[in-house]
Amino acid sequence: MKSFFKKIVVVLLEWEARFVLKKYKPRIIAVTGSVGKTTTKDATYALLAPSFHVRKSEKSFNSEIGIPLTILGVPNAWSNVIHWVKNLVDGFGLILLSSDYPRVLVLEVGADRPGDIEHLASWLTPETVVLTRFPDVPVHVEYFDSPQHLIEEKMHLVKALKQDGVLILNFDDEKMHAISPPRKGSLLTYGIHEGADVLCTDIKETYDKNGMVSGMSFLVTYQKSSEKVLLRGALGKQHVYPILAALAVGISEGLTLSAIVSELHTYTSPPGRMRLIAGVNDSLIIDDTYNASPVAVAEALKVLSE
Repeated sequence: MKSFFKKIVVVLLEWEARFVLKKYKPRIIAVTGSVGKTTTKDATYALLAPSFHVRKSEKSFNSEIGIPLTILGVPNAWSNVIHWVKNLVDGFGLILLSSDYPRVLVLEVGADRPGDIEHLASWLTPETVVLTRFPDVPVHVEYFDSPQHLIEEKMHLVKALKQDGVLILNFDDEKMHAISPPRKGSLLTYGIHEGADVLCTDIKETYDKNGMVSGMSFLVTYQKSSEKVLLRGALGKQHVYPILAALAVGISEGLTLSAIVSELHTYTSPPGRMRLIAGVNDSLIIDDTYNASPVAVAEALKVLSE
C-alpha cells in the first residue's frame, strides 16, 4: 500500500512540477556528478542569492521526489499522509494562482537506478549543467552494471541542456574532456590544472593568531581577472572545486569574478565535510563524519598527513 501511495504521489508531484516550470519559466542550473554535488549546489546558491531570487534543493534531495519538491517549494512529508496532501494542494495553488516564484533554481540531480536521470531529462530542460567529478571508484553504483553505465546515465542531463545552454565541466577530470555542449551552447571549465577557464592556484592553509590552522586560501583567475579567496573553517581540495564550479556558474550568469568572490562571506561549508571545530584543551577537530565517497576519504587522509 505504501509503495502504491508513493507512486501516486510521485506522479502527481511531477505533473505539478512540470506545470509550474511551464508557467514561471525559471532558469534551471542542474548539478550532477559522482562526488561533490551537494557542496557545489550549496556554494552556487550562496554566490547567486545576493544577485538573484534563487532556490536550491534542500540537503541532498536529488531524486524523483526531491526535485519536484524543490520546484514546488514544499518539504518532504516523509510518512505523513496529511502533509503529502497539503504539499499537493500547495503545488496546485502555484499553478492556479500567481506567486513570487524564484528566478533561478539550483537543482542537485542524482541517480540511484538506471533510467532515473533519463526520465527526468524528458521534462527538465536546464539552462546550465554542472558536472562535478567522475572518480575511478564512484558511489551509488549498486544498481548499475559498471561505473561507465552510471556516467552514461548522468549524460542524459547534458543531452537535456538547452541548445544555447552552458555546460560547466571539471577540467581536472580527464573523463570529461570528450564531453561537449549542444551545437549552439557554450563550454566553461574549472580546475587547478593549467588550461581551465576558471583556474585555481596557490592553495594554502591559513592560521589564526595562536598558530592554529583556521581554513584555507587560494587564488582564482578568469581571463585577465584574479581574486583571492578565503575559506574559513574548512580544509581540503574537495572545498575548492565546489567554489570554482559556483564561480563558473556566476560568470555564466553575467556576474564579474570580483562581484561573485565578494559574496563568499555568505558561504559556509556543509557540516561533516572537513569542517574545523575547536576542541578542549586547545585541540582542533577536523569533522569529516559525513557519508563520504572513497575519493573524499583519500583526500581527507592526505590533508591530515600534511
